[in-house]
Amino acid sequence: MNKIIFILFFFIFVPTKADELNQYFHVGKMQSYNNNFTLYFKTRENAIIAKGEYQNYLNDYPQDLYFYDHNTKIDYPLISYEWFPKSVKKLSKDYKYPLFPEDFAYYLLNDNDTLILVSATKNFYQNLSFSIKEKKLTNAKFNGKLDFIVSSFAKNCGHKDLNTSFKCNFYKPLISKNLITSFE
Repeated sequence: MNKIIFILFFFIFVPTKADELNQYFHVGKMQSYNNNFTLYFKTRENAIIAKGEYQNYLNDYPQDLYFYDHNTKIDYPLISYEWFPKSVKKLSKDYKYPLFPEDFAYYLLNDNDTLILVSATKNFYQNLSFSIKEKKLTNAKFNGKLDFIVSSFAKNCGHKDLNTSFKCNFYKPLISKNLITSFE
């Protein structure tokens, strides 16, 4: 269902110009809310042969999600194909095919630590959560507190505590450039 909604959104609502596309998504890179780090996709040099739902396929230029620390000026792979498909298989008993890091839209929450991964291209019908600090992938459990809207924006509304007023935060997802070209 996510795949269908995402595709419909692209063909109906998303303009073709890159600048206009950035109004709806962070394409290729996203800066943290506190500007301490940047998340970005980096293309791998080697192709990957993967088992698909209907046939095997060759992914010529897969991308991994990288983390760049503005303080130390060091970058490293955060979500990589080396470990990601195996971890997803452990979390899901229903989906048997490999998933690339670029197959997801990534929502960075206000804590600058939690990434919510929403499947955008495959028939994978669950959301995942990734802690940047702990480097741990889990199933996302938000008890209705995070509302995903048409796989482009997410909103989180409510009271932070008893002393604060009602507030809504809207999040644009980080997506890979390869994700866009897979729909063209």
